[in-house]
Amino acid sequence: MSRIGKKPVPVPAGVTASIDGGVMSVKGPKGTLTLKLADDIRYDVQADGIAVTPGNDTKRARAFWGMQRTLVQNLVTGVTEGFTKKLLITGVGYRAAAQGRNLKLQLGYSHDVNIDVPEGIEVKTPDATTVEISGADKQKVGQLAAEIRRWRKPEPYKGKGIKYDGEFIFRKEGKKK
Repeated sequence: MSRIGKKPVPVPAGVTASIDGGVMSVKGPKGTLTLKLADDIRYDVQADGIAVTPGNDTKRARAFWGMQRTLVQNLVTGVTEGFTKKLLITGVGYRAAAQGRNLKLQLGYSHDVNIDVPEGIEVKTPDATTVEISGADKQKVGQLAAEIRRWRKPEPYKGKGIKYDGEFIFRKEGKKK
């Protein structure tokens, strides 16, 4: 029995949800998001919220139940509040600058790293060492943050690199004489 799956997803005012041909679409102030629905799960759009229940008693249906409810919750949260990831850049000469639909990173390579920002995602650089990624689709926001971080993962000796805000980097002691 999924404790997460039992709770219906509340739908706030100004948000509409509909199911058409195996695809759920949720429309709100920040845009429209869609989700391809799993076959073993039953979705009921009601006035107070969206109920997600297993369609049958198979192991696969019970396994997907909580995850599908969370995906529906992410759709509703995305079109109302949106999602944000914050990256911190540490290192001498490491910096970032948002230029339109591109993000320019200087990470100690012989060349600058240019990253194209996908549609529906907004990238801001409040200062040279902070990158804020925001958008309605949680998967796209997290994927872009992971791709940016991959260019220079934080290293354990000096802590240089790109890390998530709040991420703890285990620091190692240097070589002893």
